[in-house]
Amino acid sequence: WLKPLVQPRRAGPLHVRRSHACPMASVLICGGGNAAQVCSCLFGSRYKVTAISLYGDEAERWDQAVKEAGQMECTLAPQQKTIKAKPDRITKDPSCVRECDVVLFTVPSSFHEQYFAALEPHVKDGTIFAVMPARSGCDFLFKKVMGHKASKLGLVAFETLPWACRFNEWGKTSTVLGTKETIGAAVVPPAGKSVTEVILKLQGLLGVEPMIVECPNVMSISLGNPGQVVHPGITYSRWKDWDGQPLAKKPLFYHGADEFCASVLSGISDDIQAICKKLKSVDPSYDTSQVKTIFDWYMASYSQSCKDTSNLQKAMVTNSAYDGLCHPMKGTEDTGFTPDFQFRYLSEDVPTGLCFTKGVADLLDVRTPMIDKVMLWCQDKLGKEFITPDGKMGGKDIGYTRAPQAYGVKTKKDLMEFLGLKPAMNPLLPVLAVTAAVIAILAVAKPKIA
Repeated sequence: WLKPLVQPRRAGPLHVRRSHACPMASVLICGGGNAAQVCSCLFGSRYKVTAISLYGDEAERWDQAVKEAGQMECTLAPQQKTIKAKPDRITKDPSCVRECDVVLFTVPSSFHEQYFAALEPHVKDGTIFAVMPARSGCDFLFKKVMGHKASKLGLVAFETLPWACRFNEWGKTSTVLGTKETIGAAVVPPAGKSVTEVILKLQGLLGVEPMIVECPNVMSISLGNPGQVVHPGITYSRWKDWDGQPLAKKPLFYHGADEFCASVLSGISDDIQAICKKLKSVDPSYDTSQVKTIFDWYMASYSQSCKDTSNLQKAMVTNSAYDGLCHPMKGTEDTGFTPDFQFRYLSEDVPTGLCFTKGVADLLDVRTPMIDKVMLWCQDKLGKEFITPDGKMGGKDIGYTRAPQAYGVKTKKDLMEFLGLKPAMNPLLPVLAVTAAVIAILAVAKPKIA
């Protein structure tokens, strides 16, 4: 990580000091959680960084914490190194975006619209919005909020965060537990900029790892969103037959997956692949090749961590990266534990994940039997109606989702126009056209019979 593509001058192995010899990127980091804490310190060592939190008095408390400590510290666990730095400014004033070239979202997807809306009146042309992770339908939301400004702004939809990370003492210390080797991203560059220029700018922020791998379109990020498969699928599998009685201990989340659970995840994944196939049939040039099945995604992400990769269920329960992770629960050892269905595994991954995918499926007339089954159960636990009882994306709470229908995309034609799809030509049309021409010529040339 300490070898960025554009290398600044460093002062010592532990304390990285910015060099002002070259123009620096000015970065706005949105949020105050684990990733925001890490980004603010790591990027603050090399670039001009402003941190913004719109949550209550969080910005004020964060600023005070940094003043008490003098600076922030981020430990890179694999390298056993510590970076010391701090943001140039911590604020809740969205007008600060005027001074920034790159805006980095690290907030949960349920807060994306709040931040987009707050920044929109102040953003300047050419600003790049990088969303980590984007989840599903981020481009629909971006165009809705930014309106006519969208074409002059950049959008980079990342499939995930660059690191596994956490803060230790909030506002002061954090740890990067591991860095991904690669990270997928779909880039919509601002007017006048190329995809390559945008990627290089962001790669300069991240450094050598993870390497940004370009995805062909934002739809690949949206449909390939693994959270929409894994989190609702596991939750449904474990609790669909729950009798309502408290449990003595918290059950394991990933390591508790059985064969039924694996079949549910595979069923959701198969539904998504059917959507990809339909998109390809509509426009053969539209690339969905990077939308992996859930098993292929596990192999690409965790093959080295899984002791048994013979099938999806074995891979999940032998994945050392999941050691000790439990279902989100409420309660105590004294009262017993009950599932927390308002946790982000449902409250985020259903409306900003499965609802988008189901909405696209409806527009393309693709059946999604497993997605329907899981969504009907999940929306009941959330107290919402996203899909109707007959499985149509038209429930009364669709406005809370990222389904295309929530953004005025109501028909297959609307979707094709939004995505820029070009309908496939019927292979018989050229033959029919030639045949018709020949018949017309013969009709003209046919001698008249007296």
